[in-house]
Amino acid sequence: MQRRKLIFAAAAAAASAPFLGASSAFAAEKTVRVGVTAGPSAQILEYVVPIAKELGLNVKIYEFQDYIQPNAALDAGDIDANIYCTKPFLDHENETRGYSLRIAAPAFTLPMAVYSKKIKSLKDLPQDATVGIPNDPAMGGRGLLLLAAGGLIKLREGSGLLPSKFDIVENPKNLKVVELEAAQLPLSLNDLTIACVNGNYAAVAGLNPSRDGLLVEGANGPYVCNIVVTEKNLNEPWVKTFVKAYQDPRVKEWILKKFEGSVIPGF
Repeated sequence: MQRRKLIFAAAAAAASAPFLGASSAFAAEKTVRVGVTAGPSAQILEYVVPIAKELGLNVKIYEFQDYIQPNAALDAGDIDANIYCTKPFLDHENETRGYSLRIAAPAFTLPMAVYSKKIKSLKDLPQDATVGIPNDPAMGGRGLLLLAAGGLIKLREGSGLLPSKFDIVENPKNLKVVELEAAQLPLSLNDLTIACVNGNYAAVAGLNPSRDGLLVEGANGPYVCNIVVTEKNLNEPWVKTFVKAYQDPRVKEWILKKFEGSVIPGF
């Protein structure tokens, strides 16, 4: 497992809150290892750590730099949960990699948006422009759906939530679709005309969809990021306790204040 960063519960910073006591005897000694991706996913979980502690749950945070290793680590038992998967992405991972991972609860939504350092409006998008999208099927398909929603391309009817660039049936500006690692997209804006950037990587790069996005994904859709566990652990008491901590009203209020619309609570 490629662990890029390990944050122990004792080191996590968050607002103080009154002690509520352990919710049950089982939780008093339970430690849960939770994988997140860089950016808001990690930041939110840091805030959740002391709230989970109030409920008797110790949380260790494992931060990853890609979208593949957190599910591999969960399937291997190196971590107990992760928080980053949308349902389309998780379905694809389970199908193609043989995992038995399940959604325990919704966490947050990171709206995908189109960003550029070369144009100020999509009205200025030139012919033969280069367009960056993530190179994994779920997030790449999400990018194509966003471009289609903005009228830049048209996708084959029935292509669903996982279209590929081969499903493009109309491309009036002859856009050149370039597939890159999701984390590299905001770093490649000097080379691309526009790029469809996932919310967590946009946040790391200092991009805000409401301020910088030329085209922003709607709030309603299947792209909420979820708390995911293995099928065998789905009904374990610690999962319910962790979900309770994560969906605490203080967490929702903090997300809304901290991210100013670039992250939306999913609960």
